[in-house]
Amino acid sequence: MSVAESAATSIGHHEVHTLYCDHHRWLVSWLRRKLNGADQAVDLAQDTFVRILDQHKSQRQQTLLEPRAYLTTIAHRLLINHVRRQSLEQAYLEVLATLPEPQAMSPQARMIILETLHEIDAMLDGLPVKAREAFLLSQLEGLTYGEIARQMDVTERTVKRYMASAFEHCLLLAADSL
Repeated sequence: MSVAESAATSIGHHEVHTLYCDHHRWLVSWLRRKLNGADQAVDLAQDTFVRILDQHKSQRQQTLLEPRAYLTTIAHRLLINHVRRQSLEQAYLEVLATLPEPQAMSPQARMIILETLHEIDAMLDGLPVKAREAFLLSQLEGLTYGEIARQMDVTERTVKRYMASAFEHCLLLAADSL
């Protein structure tokens, strides 16, 4: 648990308002530095306060002891998600640009595919790095377990454990969504 999380898991409505008034400008500035002046800083700051309000609705009220640490913890997580999402979209657009013109997709089809990619990325996010790598090599590259083992410099048995872990993870997430 981080310093910000141990300081307070939730704050009251009045405290959210005060937190916003006292620290919004500072948070936008902090995010602009992280994003090299990008315009998304305002959106991410707003998302940070929306996340805080969502937590406020579902948890009891406590006093916030370290407001900036709390804000940067939440904003940093949102920033990581933002960068991952941009990276995934950029990779998709690069592949899409290599397609011949007759195979180009409609904007609606592109949006559906991007949303699906984001869902898959979120699903795999909870996996350990090695299990995720083995799963992607198997499912996207079509490599055999032996080929994956050689590429990752592990045993085939280890690859089987990674794959079992990945499949179990995906099945549990699918069961939770029902």
